[in-house]
Amino acid sequence: MKTDATLTVNGTDYPIEIDPHLSLLKAVRDEIGLTGSKEGCDDSECGACMMLLDGRPVNACSYLAMQAVGKQVMTVEGLAGGEQVGALQAEFLQQGGVQCGFCTPGMLVSATALLRRNPTPTEDEVRLALAGNLCRCTGYGGIVKAVMETAAGHVPRLPSPPAHEVRPAPHHAG
Repeated sequence: MKTDATLTVNGTDYPIEIDPHLSLLKAVRDEIGLTGSKEGCDDSECGACMMLLDGRPVNACSYLAMQAVGKQVMTVEGLAGGEQVGALQAEFLQQGGVQCGFCTPGMLVSATALLRRNPTPTEDEVRLALAGNLCRCTGYGGIVKAVMETAAGHVPRLPSPPAHEVRPAPHHAG
């Protein structure tokens, strides 16, 4: 039985109906229409689905959408804060940290969480923070360098949520 609830994603409230077994990943991708986070393993192993929940990274594929009600969810779409790419995203592009791109959203979210709590990490700390994100293109060198360069140059711009906006989920829009 579905329940009416509101998910706050990237500063916007989305009233949706949530099945109690629906994962946060499926709610955000299928009900809200934000498809940046990817479904990789669907078992919390690869990190492609990573989202920030009240600022902490979670594997959205194994996190229930109902558990996210009343919390702030940030997806990779929320990292840039508009049409411009954020500093971390720009470094990923500059350092060749984007290969096939499938793991990139999860990597960006995990790296953002790290840089928010530790703006000057060591390389070992970067590698540890990204340990839950798998890159099958074996491109970790560029990814780690992008995080280190961002830390050396600037802290990633973290968008402020807009004045509390309520937007119907595209799935339910009339």
